[in-house]
Amino acid sequence: MARLAAASLVGTAIEFFDFFVYGTAAALVLGPLFFPTFSPLAGTLAAFGTFAVGFVARPLGSAIFGHIGDRYGRRPVMFASLVLTGCATVAVGCVPTYATLGITAPLLLLVLRFLQGLGLGGEWGGAVLLTAEHAPERRRALWASFPQIGPPVGFLLANGVMLALSAGLTDAQFREWGWRVPFWAAGLLAAGGLLLRSSLAETPQFEELSAAGRRATAPLAEVARDHWRLVLLTAGALAVGYAVFYTVSTWALAYGTERLGIDRTVMLVCVMGAVAISGVVTPFVAVLGDRHGRRPLCLLGCAASAVWMFPMVALLHTARPVLMFLGFTGALLAFITMFAVIAAYLPELYEPRVRCTGAAVGYNLAGVLGGALTPIVATAVSTGPGAPWGVAAYLTVVALVSLGCFALLPETLPAGREEAPRKVPV
Repeated sequence: MARLAAASLVGTAIEFFDFFVYGTAAALVLGPLFFPTFSPLAGTLAAFGTFAVGFVARPLGSAIFGHIGDRYGRRPVMFASLVLTGCATVAVGCVPTYATLGITAPLLLLVLRFLQGLGLGGEWGGAVLLTAEHAPERRRALWASFPQIGPPVGFLLANGVMLALSAGLTDAQFREWGWRVPFWAAGLLAAGGLLLRSSLAETPQFEELSAAGRRATAPLAEVARDHWRLVLLTAGALAVGYAVFYTVSTWALAYGTERLGIDRTVMLVCVMGAVAISGVVTPFVAVLGDRHGRRPLCLLGCAASAVWMFPMVALLHTARPVLMFLGFTGALLAFITMFAVIAAYLPELYEPRVRCTGAAVGYNLAGVLGGALTPIVATAVSTGPGAPWGVAAYLTVVALVSLGCFALLPETLPAGREEAPRKVPV
């Protein structure tokens, strides 16, 4: 289990490194480099638009790779998704700017970001199921939480490299070539991840399905026919987690540097510190999920998010590093209270024959609702003078909607009953 958990953690860290480094670049430099004819605000919105495309592609990626995972095994998904995301990320680092290619440059960014999203849409389902379906029933939330540590690790890697480059280079050097370095490094990371995953075995549950001849022939069609309400509820429930995380990790970077005039190094350090804390506490929260259930923690995380959004925005608007760090940390602790147990909760909600497709589609559809729209909406509603209270109001509404969706989902503890198909209460 330790080897499986490590391989899943490293793989998700690498793929989310690829995904997050684009978000950081979008917040810091892509606007003026690829949309120079726009105003600063419009350029940031356009950069976040290309950022959002990756989220739009993720449900499609989860459908494609979910089909592979439910038909041919969880293991192939982990290889194919890593190769696709790694290649697309390296290519982003090679795209010439608008000054060289004109309108072709942002169009290429759009295509490559879409391919990144396809790959990441498959990664989560493969990595989580490979760990969750091997894990002992009474420790499933704990072991399945390790892939969930991957996103914070990937974020810290991406922003750590950006921070080092930002601090060590002049602004001109950073804009000219420095921002490309993390994208090029993605190729080496992907190669290491493939090597680590090469010895992993297929999950026992998929092997049992294969031996019994019970593999789904058309997983997506089966999910759409029999589990559509569950998919919509899980997408709505998880939307707040994406919204909170990308408000802190992407929109706040742009707002702090552009509107408040804070040095980008200071902003990166504040956000990275909060993300690091959320990653450290993840397995401890997961242990609570194994003891007390998945659903109570999800409800608590939603409620905490709703309560904390206005204080977080107030603390951000002070432009004081310590207070901003406190605001970000509170928001991400609420976020991880939900997402530490999601890797066990979502697979347990779906029957094994369509689990890879159903769980991944629900998870990544939430990314469209919460992750793709949030930086764009937050930027659009924070243009006036004073603190951006519209951002806090928007996030509070999303948290309350997610709270309602979680309230309609069943508990899945004890985990020993996860093999029985579950119906969402009408």
